[in-house]
Amino acid sequence: MLKFISAGVFLLFSFAAQAAGTILVVGDSLSAGYGLGANQSWPSLLEKRLREQRLDYSVVNASISGDTTAGGRSRIGAALDQARPAVVIIALGGNDGLRGLPVAALRDNLHAMIEAARARKARIVLAGMKLPPNYGIDYTRAFEQSYADLAKRHKAALVPFLLDGVAEKRELFQPDNIHPVAEAQPIILDNVWKVLKPQLK
Repeated sequence: MLKFISAGVFLLFSFAAQAAGTILVVGDSLSAGYGLGANQSWPSLLEKRLREQRLDYSVVNASISGDTTAGGRSRIGAALDQARPAVVIIALGGNDGLRGLPVAALRDNLHAMIEAARARKARIVLAGMKLPPNYGIDYTRAFEQSYADLAKRHKAALVPFLLDGVAEKRELFQPDNIHPVAEAQPIILDNVWKVLKPQLK
């Protein structure tokens, strides 16, 4: 069963310790399952896939809707200490981009999060994000390139674009045009899985 860490409140079940390793997801609404049923988000589907493939990992979802990389940076230490993960999936930055926050701050915050996870010997999966073109070509290019640059710098596994195969399909979004529907979650999981599976040693 999926375990959630939300707003600093930890809901960890006793059987989590039975797994050989924990996968910690630190994200925003795209990973928190905004507008979805309890078991429909891609981290929930990840938990199911791990069971189906008999991979001895549990999932702790520390994603919070509306979070930015600054928020993730401020809380990742506590999440790491609680979950003690073998693998950390960092899926933040979309809200930074939508708010037009400085790319330099995005890079600095993600760098700090990766460093914190590495200091605890966790393997890293960094999930990239892209922005609509209306934010300006210079900003969007710098934003997108930040993920590739950080992955290369830290030798972290990179999901090039979390919403690949989803972003261009209006029918896969809720009425707000921001949050994917349940039907999109398996696609998002597949994007993550291709990069995550080699990290499951």
